[in-house]
Amino acid sequence: MAASVRELRAKIRSTQATKKITRAMELIAASRIIKAQQHAAAAAPYARELTRAVSAVATFSNVEHPLTTEKENPKKAAVLVITGDRGLAGAYSSSVLKEAERLGEKLRAEGKEVDYYLAGRKAEGYFNFRGREFITSWTGFSDKPQYSDARTIGETLTKTFASQESDEDAIDPALAADELHVVFTQFRSMLTQEPDVIRLLPLEVVEGTEAPSSDDLLPLYEFEPSAHEVLDALLPKYVNSRIYFCLLQAAASELAARQKAMKSATDNAQDLIEKYTRIANQARQAGITQEISEIVGGANALADSSAKD
Repeated sequence: MAASVRELRAKIRSTQATKKITRAMELIAASRIIKAQQHAAAAAPYARELTRAVSAVATFSNVEHPLTTEKENPKKAAVLVITGDRGLAGAYSSSVLKEAERLGEKLRAEGKEVDYYLAGRKAEGYFNFRGREFITSWTGFSDKPQYSDARTIGETLTKTFASQESDEDAIDPALAADELHVVFTQFRSMLTQEPDVIRLLPLEVVEGTEAPSSDDLLPLYEFEPSAHEVLDALLPKYVNSRIYFCLLQAAASELAARQKAMKSATDNAQDLIEKYTRIANQARQAGITQEISEIVGGANALADSSAKD
């Protein structure tokens, strides 16, 4: 019985140490989630308006550009998968990977070859463990992305489209893609984070092409030196901005998921401590009762033997 009590007390100490760790990680995530949420909210208007502006330029310029022209029979799609660098965030990374798998199956069913580009150690580990091929990966910034990280990713992905032309900076023509999709986690609220998929390229026109009414005012664009060169300058900024927005959304979602997971782990640790404490008290009381019974039994036996003498 004494050994059992000692084992229970050791379990209690171990669980208390685990609780301190999970509680600290919960507080760290809680302290960082506000800034991450603010950065994601601040980036949304710029990304939205830049998308509208680039779409409007593409609509009214009547210029065919590799990043805005829809191919008749697309053969290859590039998919950027954004996950976390660290675990202990519940189903955050696994949900994104499942969404990426569903997107890959859909694209292959349409007859397209899929090239994967990964952001986050969890995605890299997932593909390496299963022997899956991917083109390249970026790690080390999932919970605090910078614009430079988005620019690095955007330059690589933009070149997959530029490689369709005779460009000195283009990558291997074998990696040329006709579409670019991004799989990331959309931050809805502190309690809700949902995996999402957006098609980044070719650029989808959002301004509309229907004939305006007589009262509508059409934007007038003058391009200097040319519409094609203006799009060449605008589209990389658009791609980098959208990727940066996705990274910020993913970072806020990761921290929110980690806070929620660590809160659950802390509560479970407290439940275990209470359970082990109750069992240890019961075992200690049972041991005391047994010792008292043995003492009383021994005293009665001595009394009986003395009476016989």
